[in-house]
Amino acid sequence: MKITLKHLFTKKVTIQYPDENFPLPETARNRLFMEMTKCIGCKNCAKICPVNCIDIETIKVSPEDPHKELHRNGKERKLWVPTFEIDFAKCCYCGLCTEVCPTDAIIHTKEFEYSEYNRENLVYKFHTLTPEQTEEKRRLLEELDAKKEKEKKQDENKPGNKETPGEKRE
Repeated sequence: MKITLKHLFTKKVTIQYPDENFPLPETARNRLFMEMTKCIGCKNCAKICPVNCIDIETIKVSPEDPHKELHRNGKERKLWVPTFEIDFAKCCYCGLCTEVCPTDAIIHTKEFEYSEYNRENLVYKFHTLTPEQTEEKRRLLEELDAKKEKEKKQDENKPGNKETPGEKRE
């Protein structure tokens, strides 16, 4: 009874939740955010993810691409990232993906209230390319690969390019 009386006259610490929130610590690991302009397409975050909740698709940049971009560091982009998806229904918020990212493109935010009734709504899609642009990048890369393959076959079929066994080319 003494404990009950003691707590009866102390200041209450209950907060009215949606109207009031506890302050979050600076190191809180909540929802992830992907800044696509920083992403270089290295796939390190997808490789290190213990629950495989990150899905990345990359396309190599063709030298003939008229829309080449530069990264923030001034270097030319080597890979396009048309698809970057994070499934928050699987994510365990371990923070490994943020630690391994060489450009700090993926970060934890302060937002933690994002419950959904439908699990498919927890798959977040980050992208900078439209589907039409993605198809154009794929087509350019396929044309480049076909051109290289054609040149390779032509070089093999030239009469002076074949070596006989035991013979060295200089």
